[in-house]
Amino acid sequence: ALLTMKAIVIATFFGVLLICTYAAKEATKKTKKAKLYVPQIDCDVKAGKIINPEFIAKCPPGCQDVKYRVYGTDIYASFSSVCNAAIHSGVIDNAGGKILVQKVAGHSGYRGSFSNGVRSLSLPRWRESFLVSEGKPRKGVTYPSTLEYSSSKTTAVKSGNDCVNVPTGDAVHKEYQTSPVSTPATQMVTTTPTPTTTTTDPSTTTPKPTTTPATTRTTTVAAAAKTRAGLHRVRDIAFRGASTSASNRNILRPNTDTQHQEPVAAFRRADGSPAHLAMEIDSWKPRLSLFDTGFSSKEELNPKPLQSISQGNPNCKVDLSFLMDGSWSIGKRRFQLQKQFLGNVAQALGIGSAGPLMGVVQYGDDPSTEFNLKTYANSKDLRNAIENIPQKGGLSNVGKALSFVNKNFFLDANGNRGGAPNVVVVMVDGWPTDRVEEASRLARESGINIFFVTIEAAAGSEKQNVIEPNFVDKAVCRTNGFYSINVPSWFSLHKVVQPLVKRVCDTDQLACSKTCLNSADIGFVIDGSSSVGTSNFRTVLQFVANISKEFEISDTDTRIGAVQYTYEQRLEFSFDKYRAKQDVLSAIKRISYWSGGTSTGAAISYASEQLFSKSKPNKRKIMILITDGRSYDDVRVPAMAAHQNGVIAYSIGVAWAAQDELEAIATDPDTEHSFFVDEFDNLYRFVNQLVQNICTEFNSQPRN
Repeated sequence: ALLTMKAIVIATFFGVLLICTYAAKEATKKTKKAKLYVPQIDCDVKAGKIINPEFIAKCPPGCQDVKYRVYGTDIYASFSSVCNAAIHSGVIDNAGGKILVQKVAGHSGYRGSFSNGVRSLSLPRWRESFLVSEGKPRKGVTYPSTLEYSSSKTTAVKSGNDCVNVPTGDAVHKEYQTSPVSTPATQMVTTTPTPTTTTTDPSTTTPKPTTTPATTRTTTVAAAAKTRAGLHRVRDIAFRGASTSASNRNILRPNTDTQHQEPVAAFRRADGSPAHLAMEIDSWKPRLSLFDTGFSSKEELNPKPLQSISQGNPNCKVDLSFLMDGSWSIGKRRFQLQKQFLGNVAQALGIGSAGPLMGVVQYGDDPSTEFNLKTYANSKDLRNAIENIPQKGGLSNVGKALSFVNKNFFLDANGNRGGAPNVVVVMVDGWPTDRVEEASRLARESGINIFFVTIEAAAGSEKQNVIEPNFVDKAVCRTNGFYSINVPSWFSLHKVVQPLVKRVCDTDQLACSKTCLNSADIGFVIDGSSSVGTSNFRTVLQFVANISKEFEISDTDTRIGAVQYTYEQRLEFSFDKYRAKQDVLSAIKRISYWSGGTSTGAAISYASEQLFSKSKPNKRKIMILITDGRSYDDVRVPAMAAHQNGVIAYSIGVAWAAQDELEAIATDPDTEHSFFVDEFDNLYRFVNQLVQNICTEFNSQPRN
């Protein structure tokens, strides 16, 4: 009996031990499996819509489709489909799979290419990029199982076979937990998407600005002031009790040698959100807290709860940046009048998510962002923020400020909506202290509509001190008076609130917004071989002229160039030769018929070297080739090289043109880029279709 009892005790002990060991192993398996969970995304999800700066996601099968657009090669514009970009890069195939996505800075140009069955498109410039690699986590990086989307509309978040609609609201903050997508080893595990609702609590969602130490904002003007004779006026003398006689008109701007740190406005998300800050990356300076708000350290600000979101004025959907003059020439009183003016403009605009959005950049010696487009979503909060802006001081470096805005302000991360026109309103006291022409031209070519509001312009005796005469006409979008307002006195500034708002909101008049008609370099490659004949050649030239007429032609809009070819090639005129439409049409008319053989491949290479290599980086490069026969040389290799260099190619075949060559020359899909007509007299029928296809392709791309 004793032996039996011992046997039972031993058996029980080992049984318990085995159960515990098995349970521990199962727990370990579950822990390890949990690390494999990744969120799933749809084929049409673009990288720019996902806030997370780095994430692992799973792409479904079937994303290799032309409707999921991709822009770039290796480095992709954030407007691209994430999953189709992954296929293009070779990380996954059409069966789907896990990918690692890393956000990087925007680029000035993206090169299209054909890779792994996907044709990526070229893009002049975009504000954010991303890289795609194999979906393996990097050491030391924690990846989210839930992706955060930036869309303000109802967002469908895909999770396995379930689809969760994520509404957004003003008073309630909802976090939607996306079900993890399991690997084949854990297919039996399923999770139901569960929305967790939490009422917004000011104590937990309040942005917490930190102030820059006073030492970084202190400038010792008296000890370090430099003088520049006759450069600018200080007009606040009367308000400090000093004399306002003519002898004081040219008192100099103080300029310090002390390089103090100017804080940049940043918007901090509610606690618990991913740390994705809407701030100007290039504006960060050493020793500056990431959460500095741009307010003076002397001003103790109470943290404010998240502002309510207004729909705004739907008839004025623009993304607007005000460049406010913070130079010493204004003085404190006039700087206050400027802030009142900006506040009144904000009120009159009707700020809101479906209407205008407004940010402010203050400039002096150097520009800095006070707040960006998505910091404030209603007029009331925006006005209060404007009232608290401290004056920077310094010179009036408007050119530097325009360059800063062009490169840094209108970014996705700062609230730029893409579909809304970009508008900059520059406030200038007197005149700039640097040159504005070049910076303004680059901004206009990026699709930015520039307005100038000049206050107390230079008097006759002061014009000799202006660095760049007629600086307003050199800067604004158009010189027809629509884009410039001159105010004789700061004290009458309030009178131009409504006129300015009316102009800014008149989106039909915003001529510098990029369209399909004003943002390309179009190169015509014209077959001048013997088979064409003199009469038909004149018909071809009329076809070229009719297409050119449809575009807005100038040095900063669409530009036209032309090459004629036989066995040899001839540059008829380059992109920078003619700046007016009538001059271009006259040049086309003057092209003389050459006659000879047909070497189309060599002509494409020649056009790439002589025309498109000199194209501006922010222009779409469009080649329109017209030929009437089969080429004596290969067209495929030169055409592929042109495509890889970002040239969008259209081929027009007449009579004996070879269909296979036309398709090889044309950009994919060739059905939209290749045309054939049986005789020259029918070419005119394709003018509207060709222009429409150019515009359709343009409108499918992101718009500045």
